[in-house]
Amino acid sequence: MSIWTRSFAIALAITALFLPGENHSSAAADGPIVIRYASLAPPSSAFGKILKAWGRTFKKETEGRAELRFYTGGSQGDERDFIRKIRAGQIDAAGITTTGMGMVVRPILVLTAPGLITEMDQLVHVRKSLRQRFEEMFRSAGFELLTWGDGGKNRLFSAKPFARPSDLKSGRPWAWKDDPVFAGFLGVIGANPVRVGANEVYGGLQTRMIDTVPSSCIMAVAIQWYTKLNYMAKQNFNILIGGSIIKKEVFDQLTPGDQRILLDTAERGARAMDKIVLRDDGKAYRTLVERGISVVDLSPHQAEWDAVAKQARQQLAGRVYSKSLLAEVTKLASEN
Repeated sequence: MSIWTRSFAIALAITALFLPGENHSSAAADGPIVIRYASLAPPSSAFGKILKAWGRTFKKETEGRAELRFYTGGSQGDERDFIRKIRAGQIDAAGITTTGMGMVVRPILVLTAPGLITEMDQLVHVRKSLRQRFEEMFRSAGFELLTWGDGGKNRLFSAKPFARPSDLKSGRPWAWKDDPVFAGFLGVIGANPVRVGANEVYGGLQTRMIDTVPSSCIMAVAIQWYTKLNYMAKQNFNILIGGSIIKKEVFDQLTPGDQRILLDTAERGARAMDKIVLRDDGKAYRTLVERGISVVDLSPHQAEWDAVAKQARQQLAGRVYSKSLLAEVTKLASEN
């Protein structure tokens, strides 16, 4: 899924890490429970600073019985590495984006179905209505969903002009190799996606192996993708979602009281980050315009974009999420 240097930030996130020694539980027999948390956010970013504040608050409120140890900066791997390492016991928790969340709970990708949820108030309403159901899905997969976090409005950026869906056929659009949603969107158009990890995108833009990317403005500025791009869509086709997850067996090592503290402090940090994202995504949009990025108004061909989005949503139903869940989310989204 910020999004402030060449690493993915906000809740977009690619971080992996090498930890010495054998895989083992984070709980030390004679010391605090240490929760090892991976994130793509650079430590100097707004997200990185909020993580540090979260860690200080959590340790203080648990009176040192448990603590968070952060591994930030996107030093290695992709979100699939986060999930693999959590399952292997090499790390315990992570901040992940749409892609990582979908690797754990596939149906959650309905929240990013093209053209379905494009405004934050819609997303908040839908998630509030379905939160308990999604939390149970994560629990069944061996994780606890600590909190949600988002990365801004997701729109198309390109190194070359575009106006209608068919313009992407001649390009080299990037689709995260573990993301079926945007790849499905491109498939309806008839475009051939370049399937690589997010940490390979900047290099791909440099060499022109990639010339089109989906991104929020805050992410494009943060990781410097915008320096290789010339055009961005005025309209967005979904919102980058994300969140914090923890391995259930590690969560279960905490006392019920400390579990509540972890959930509460995670929620407080995420809501603080939401305010920054809402503010800075709009600010990043204006910054990109000031720096010469041309804004592409898709409205003259909006019917074509809407038709592609609708077909993509329908094709993903039954494969990524159920038709009934799509119908339910569509109804909830229309209420806001």
